[in-house]
Amino acid sequence: MQTIQRIKKVVNELPRGGYLVKTPAGIIQVGSPPETIKDTMVLPESVPRIFVLPQKMFNFDKGISLAELEFPIYFNFFIKKHKITIIGHREQEKRLRGVLQEAVFGPRNVNIAQDVLMEKNGVFIPDIKSEMDFYRTFDFKDLFDFIPFENNSCRIGEVRIECTGRGVFVFKQGNEMIAKVPCDIPYKPRYDIGVRLPDPYRPPLFAVTCLGSSHGFDPTENTSGFIIWINHKGVMVDPPVNSTEWLKDSNVNPKFIDSIILTHCHADHDAGTLQKIMEESRITIYTTKTVINSFLRKYAALCDESVSGLAKLFNFVPVFIDKPFFIHGAEFTANYTLHSIPTIGFKMNFQGRSFVYSSDHQAEPRIHKELLDKGVIKKQRYRQLSDFPWDSKVIYHEAGIPPLHTSIKWLGTLPAAVRKKTYIYHIAKKDFLPDTKLTLCKFGMEHTVTFNVSTPRFEKAYEVLSMLKHLDFFHGFTLEKVQEFMLAIKEEVYKKGRCIIKKGSRGEKFYIIYSGNVAISLDGLKQKKIYSEFEYFGEVALITEKPTTADVVAETNVVVYTIAKDAFLHFIAGTEFEETLKRLVRNRDRESWNILSTSRIFRRLTSYQKTWIESVLRREQRKGSGVLVKQGTLFSEMYIIRKGTVEMKQGKETVGELRRGDFIGNLHDVDKNIPSRYSFIHSKDVALFVLKRSDMLSFAERNPGLIMKLRPE
Repeated sequence: MQTIQRIKKVVNELPRGGYLVKTPAGIIQVGSPPETIKDTMVLPESVPRIFVLPQKMFNFDKGISLAELEFPIYFNFFIKKHKITIIGHREQEKRLRGVLQEAVFGPRNVNIAQDVLMEKNGVFIPDIKSEMDFYRTFDFKDLFDFIPFENNSCRIGEVRIECTGRGVFVFKQGNEMIAKVPCDIPYKPRYDIGVRLPDPYRPPLFAVTCLGSSHGFDPTENTSGFIIWINHKGVMVDPPVNSTEWLKDSNVNPKFIDSIILTHCHADHDAGTLQKIMEESRITIYTTKTVINSFLRKYAALCDESVSGLAKLFNFVPVFIDKPFFIHGAEFTANYTLHSIPTIGFKMNFQGRSFVYSSDHQAEPRIHKELLDKGVIKKQRYRQLSDFPWDSKVIYHEAGIPPLHTSIKWLGTLPAAVRKKTYIYHIAKKDFLPDTKLTLCKFGMEHTVTFNVSTPRFEKAYEVLSMLKHLDFFHGFTLEKVQEFMLAIKEEVYKKGRCIIKKGSRGEKFYIIYSGNVAISLDGLKQKKIYSEFEYFGEVALITEKPTTADVVAETNVVVYTIAKDAFLHFIAGTEFEETLKRLVRNRDRESWNILSTSRIFRRLTSYQKTWIESVLRREQRKGSGVLVKQGTLFSEMYIIRKGTVEMKQGKETVGELRRGDFIGNLHDVDKNIPSRYSFIHSKDVALFVLKRSDMLSFAERNPGLIMKLRPE
């Protein structure tokens, strides 16, 4: 992974996004996307001490922070022994303090009792607040000073920074301009994937894939995180930033990941969580109430969103200490680890195999004894910490610098039988001790560790039902309809390059992709149409009774489930899905796909989401001049421009002009019943796609991340 070597110019763009500006006051960093510290810590000048917050602190398209200052603060405070200076607007200071409260210090009020079921006798409730206070030897005032913009200007040393209304920060010394930098910060994902798989990944029965094995201060390796594959589905544990891009580039469909276990709210453990939430479908998060509430407060502050608004975007399953919970047939048990903020680790059992994940944890007995002697922990907690499940078949354990983390030297003193089955993560390669007989985790799909386990009963049925869960049209079906479907389907396999449907042929089957990718070859498409896992095709010819209009070719080796024509038509008769397909047949054409694929807003959607949007479009032509939406009124409909232009006005002032592919609507505001902030007016004929409010809200309920994504840029 290449990094910037030196600061050569006055303005230097960082590889991951953000800028370094060379000034008489020192190097100033504008914007701080996740892991930019990996770009700056290798420079001769090291990590900057001065940071300017960008105009937008959160990138809703990518689902990531643009003001990730947690690790620059740690580096300057713990390594360089000084605090940093942060420059921004007063409103941003409040939000930033809310983020850092949860990430650096943890919740102000800790109530671990809510994470224990009272009816379960004998469960010890640790005093996590006491442990947090042991690690907290500093306060906000020790970490940073905040300089606010006054009248869009501030001064640091000899340098004046102006926040102009033209979308740039201007740096001046006296009357001389030093530099200009954009207020909006681009973000560029950077990561290593190892070896890309030659064919799309088919998840195994039980395995673990390491997404990264190192920590947030290692400029050469991916930050730690992993996936547990259980029953052919993925559970992501503490996803690092860009996990979805990592999977796609590795030839793994992110749809296979339907759950997250979130252990705590440090940036190197939670940065990829909101990214995953904002993807297709609704994700389920497993953690304690203490951790999820901290996560919600942190990201609500960062996004300038309400806690309740964020909580609507995912399913939450509360985890209770020492009470089993189940994911895809595996049994998990969680406990609170010894760390600076509330953090859980877990043990899991699946088909006779056990796996334990320490999470961030201080496991050394001497530290536990020190805490006991100082009265930080009680004897019950001391025994709890001493009773780590080293007897598990496979152990994933962190390593780092004590007292916050477990020393690799101490781990090297464990019994040989324990070391042989222990995988180490959260440590740089250069710090690992290879002669310990411990195993350093290796990232990449090619290094997935697969465990031999017995096949569960009804494995194939579980796979098919898991596939159906991803199909919107199945959500309202009765158990009887699901039974009917299971009896009608047939599994088919196609080799890469084979034609599945030939243009001009009669439609004979409905296809659902279980594994692999297919290409829809249709003349006039501006973007290649690729369908992948849990998407369907072949329905148009069945509904219209007309010859097929496109070739469908296996882009990779493909596994599909098919239903013969008569069985399919009988299956959908009288259902909402039948009406959806009829609308899709009427609406779907080259124009709709091309507009959705090139639109600034809708190009962010997956092919499945675009297909659903096509199914609810209504074409409309507005003649002459008119008002589509009046400022201060609720959106009853939303629009995509097909042809023509629309003025966007605030009061009497024109603030923008919208053209082909632009979206007239704001799903975030529609969801909250917030009136339109603008009027949308056309002075000439305009052609539109119309989207009903109810349809879009229904779609957002199943794809809640769109509430954050489908907002104007």
